[in-house]
Amino acid sequence: MTSAPLAARLSVPSGPLFFPVTAYGPDGAVDLDVYRAHVRRGVDAGAAAVFACCGTGEFHALTPEEFQSCVRAAVEETAGRVPVVAGAGYGTALAVRYARLAEDAGADGLLAMPPYLVTAGQEGLLRHYRELAAATSLDLVVYQRDNAVFTPETVVELARTDGVIGFKDGVGDLDLMQRIVSAVRSEAPGDFLYFNGLPTAELTALAYRGIGITLCSSAVFCFAPEIALAFHQALNAGDFAGDTVVDQLLDGFYRPFVDLRAQGRGYAVSLVKAGVRLRGLDVGEVRPPLHEPAEEHVKQLAQLIERGYELLEEGV
Repeated sequence: MTSAPLAARLSVPSGPLFFPVTAYGPDGAVDLDVYRAHVRRGVDAGAAAVFACCGTGEFHALTPEEFQSCVRAAVEETAGRVPVVAGAGYGTALAVRYARLAEDAGADGLLAMPPYLVTAGQEGLLRHYRELAAATSLDLVVYQRDNAVFTPETVVELARTDGVIGFKDGVGDLDLMQRIVSAVRSEAPGDFLYFNGLPTAELTALAYRGIGITLCSSAVFCFAPEIALAFHQALNAGDFAGDTVVDQLLDGFYRPFVDLRAQGRGYAVSLVKAGVRLRGLDVGEVRPPLHEPAEEHVKQLAQLIERGYELLEEGV
């Protein structure tokens, strides 16, 4: 167990960043026993951090009580081996409430989701995240996506804000991200963290590394940790020039997975959850408004997972 600051623990991860799904029982209620097993398996498989109740974990679908129970369960299962970062979102007042629930549950930090519904200006966004950061002792990673897209100038101000340690991009605009990285480096130098947070971040990992962003989330780790870990290790070893592990996994597994994910809305969550079930852990279905993948798509996913493991056995 370590008391090192969250930024230091996340800066050079030993393995993929794990975003567990939230398990539901047949009655639709949260199944904490299965959720604990899912978290435990991920940590044992080599996850460097657990991001509990975030996008893949259906933060949007959880009550405050369910959220806190899941975060507490993740904290207990990790037992300090890796940090636990919890989601927080909606309007400022509710985001603060979730932050405090996560803090009480023992989380190490927060992933701040976009505010609910409204498309705010930069001044309002900055105020929102500053108030959230001031309301808790937990370190904060701001998540750029959907209705929360930032100018470089705003990210500079976020980097200057006490408690804000990083910025996760879920938009995929590399021009914008390069300008953000450059502006922060020039105007607020320090150890500010950047994360590639696209739905299947491995597919764009090489592009993000080109602008200095090496940290990335891994939804694939939920159901195929060995594949995600092999990709992570090869990438960190610089094994991506020519016909390599990175290229072969991109071509044989990740690109086809992203093509399949694009077949349905919400598949960034529901297809991942189907993958966890295919690997033998019954985490239940997604909650509305998400929906389950088509049967044919689940069959294709099963074949794709099999192919991914074949690539590992072939020694890619």
